[in-house]
Amino acid sequence: MASSQPFGGGQVLVNCKLCETDRPIQWKCMDCSILMCGHCKDKVHSQFKNALDHKIISREEIGLHTEELDFTNIKCDEHAGQSSCLYCNTCEVLVCPTCVAKVHKKHDLIEIRDEYKLKVERLKEGQNKIQKSNTNMKAKKDDLNKLMSAENSKYSKVRQDIYAHEKTVKEQVEKCFKELLNKLEQSHETVLTTVKSDLNAISIFTNQTEDKINEVQDFIDISNATDFFKGVKKMEKSTKIQEPQTKPRYSSSPKFVPGNINQSNIGSLQDDGDLSAEINISLVINDTYQTELEVITNVSPYHDQSIWISSLKYGVFQRVKPEGTNLKVMSKFNIKVCGMAVTTSKQLLLCVKGETRLQQISRSGNLTDSVYDVKPLFPNAIHVVSDNKLIVGTHDSELKRSAVMIMDKKGDKETVYEHDQHNQPLFSNPLYITTTRNGNIHVVDRISDYGRGKVVILRQGGHIINQYTGHSIINKSYPFKPVSIVTSSSDNLVVVDIATKNLHILNDNGHFISYFNTKDIGIKHPYSLALNTTGHLYIGCGRAVGSHSKEAKLYEINIAGF
Repeated sequence: MASSQPFGGGQVLVNCKLCETDRPIQWKCMDCSILMCGHCKDKVHSQFKNALDHKIISREEIGLHTEELDFTNIKCDEHAGQSSCLYCNTCEVLVCPTCVAKVHKKHDLIEIRDEYKLKVERLKEGQNKIQKSNTNMKAKKDDLNKLMSAENSKYSKVRQDIYAHEKTVKEQVEKCFKELLNKLEQSHETVLTTVKSDLNAISIFTNQTEDKINEVQDFIDISNATDFFKGVKKMEKSTKIQEPQTKPRYSSSPKFVPGNINQSNIGSLQDDGDLSAEINISLVINDTYQTELEVITNVSPYHDQSIWISSLKYGVFQRVKPEGTNLKVMSKFNIKVCGMAVTTSKQLLLCVKGETRLQQISRSGNLTDSVYDVKPLFPNAIHVVSDNKLIVGTHDSELKRSAVMIMDKKGDKETVYEHDQHNQPLFSNPLYITTTRNGNIHVVDRISDYGRGKVVILRQGGHIINQYTGHSIINKSYPFKPVSIVTSSSDNLVVVDIATKNLHILNDNGHFISYFNTKDIGIKHPYSLALNTTGHLYIGCGRAVGSHSKEAKLYEINIAGF
């Protein structure tokens, strides 16, 4: 089949030039320069004039056949009726016998065919240089697009950081002003209390003295002298009163002295180095392990160098250990595990299909119930935050409900994120979960039966701060189909996109930083991710669509740059 190959792969069908149907191209007439199907070669082209003399080649020869040039019939530009027979290197022109005899006899002459071959070689060298430059520029263009994406991502993050700090500063300023007002109120109340106390004492005194004044006046007005002298001594004593002691001075309320708010109090922008360094992503395969599974849907490294892997659809759950290039099966369960995680106390927790309660593997290797039950929903994903906290992604298709739950070590549900502030569902089907150091929760949410999805980023409290639905260039031809997510040591997110075979690198707020196509290092069907204690990345793989092989591979990768 003749085809043209556009950027990104894929074939474009070329129709037969005679019938223009979708019959496969089988032949090419070199004289007519026509691509033909077998039917038109026999039924149509054979009717052309002199068709029997035309050179027809098969489909296999198309692109390999080089049409022979006729060097014997090149007319001389100088002498009519003469044909060029040689090429003059000295003058760089074709010459006929007359040209040679008259002008070019002692010049550097070579066969036209030989000069043709030399010219073709030089053209091919030039063509190769152009091709190399074109390839280099495409790579440069790709790098610059990554730079732009990284810069846009960084710009968005810095803006968010500034807004977040603005909110914090405003809250702190409001708190400071409230404290100032409270102190002023307290000081004012203290001053008033002190003055009021003395005012009260003076009021009592004046009331008492006014009564005494009237009493003395009444005594003075007595008309009986005997009564006057009998009571005057007592009355004299009663006029000897003591004034209340008031404070010599009173404290005043403090005055307000405004402070200065300048840039150094708020923060500043600083040079953060070369942007290109931010996207210098490197993945190098350290080890490749062969399994006998159809697909590795989940990976979880264990503390004793063993690895737990699952193949959900086919109901296989294994504990394996590397032995050379193979993985030795140490234990095996025929259960459908859709999520797993190891706690800080080395306990392996499992989401088992059809069970509302998380299962666990005991130290003796037995499968038992855990304390974590998400009834009436079913668990899909687990992420361990600490020994005291667990995040579980849940779903039930019949109830048409999905939620992300934070549970404590007793199995109690501390928080359930199910609806937004408008009572709309936050998730369609949460499949994978991770967190970053700023407390954000990142959920891979499947939004269609065909695997299309998004990454939902929640701030603590359940507020959606971002939703990543793929990249406009990477996912131009194929929808974003995320299937796994981990947090790198640099606190960035790594998301597997099975539609494009790319790892999408996001920052802690879910903004795109860069990407890496695993096909570049020979990993064709990435599916699951996990980081071990040494910082190596495990990539569990699947198989091509339509394949029935049981040869899923597990890769251990050295990573850098994210």
